[in-house]
Amino acid sequence: MNRIILQIHCKDQTGIIASVTNFIANNNGNIVYIDQHVDREQDIFCMRLESEFKAFSMESFKSNFTSVLVEKFKMKWRIYDVEEKPKMALFVSKYDHCLYDLLGRYNSGELFVEIPFIISNHNNLKPIAESFNIPFYHIPVTKNTKAEAEAQQLKLCKEHNINFIVLARYMQIVTNTLINEYPNKIINIHHSFLPAFVGAKPYHSAFKRGVKIIGATSHYVTTDLDAGPIIAQDVASVSHTYSIEDLIAKGRDLEKIVLATAIKHHINRKVMVFNNKTIIFS
Repeated sequence: MNRIILQIHCKDQTGIIASVTNFIANNNGNIVYIDQHVDREQDIFCMRLESEFKAFSMESFKSNFTSVLVEKFKMKWRIYDVEEKPKMALFVSKYDHCLYDLLGRYNSGELFVEIPFIISNHNNLKPIAESFNIPFYHIPVTKNTKAEAEAQQLKLCKEHNINFIVLARYMQIVTNTLINEYPNKIINIHHSFLPAFVGAKPYHSAFKRGVKIIGATSHYVTTDLDAGPIIAQDVASVSHTYSIEDLIAKGRDLEKIVLATAIKHHINRKVMVFNNKTIIFS
């Protein structure tokens, strides 16, 4: 049984759902999931659909779908083979909590991905990579070597056919060198104090203000720093009894959960980006 995922968006118009579902049925497919959303402000129709086929040709399906539906509705669309495991590159620095969490989930089979390598601008986390038998590349980054470092990173990604990149607390700004090659395919995680508490010690600043909630945000990386399309967020209540260490620990727990959630949405093709916003299908 072959299973595919379709993501579609186009101008909202009559008959899209009926036309797509009839096309699947006429090609001996069985729809096992369908979800759609209409953005009334933009007048845009979005849909995610999963179908199963006993006999299936990807090239034939693409050709027929394009001629029958894409041209008619002026669709933008993507098709994915559910059984095709995407390749994820991990970028890290010195913080290990997100890396440990992701590798644990990966090792248990929770994340349907391949991890060909881990890249870091420091050597601190190399023992973790080695303990999970994943190749580790130390690529130092300075102001004078940043362009060269990103060229090395991109070369590795291309050699290993990387599908998307996860910044698991990678403490460097990513430039157009990578962003242009992986649009909406670089996932970042950070605390949700931005922009209220910027700088190197946001939890210390939040502690001084007596915050009552803390959070974490995972988003796609764009050229606008920490302003890309949001994939997942979560918050937790805190009180005056929390120390700075308590806030940091709670924040790191949230970062792990939110980043893992965002990655799952991405690998399950549940995210659609439109005008710097995301639609997260159920």
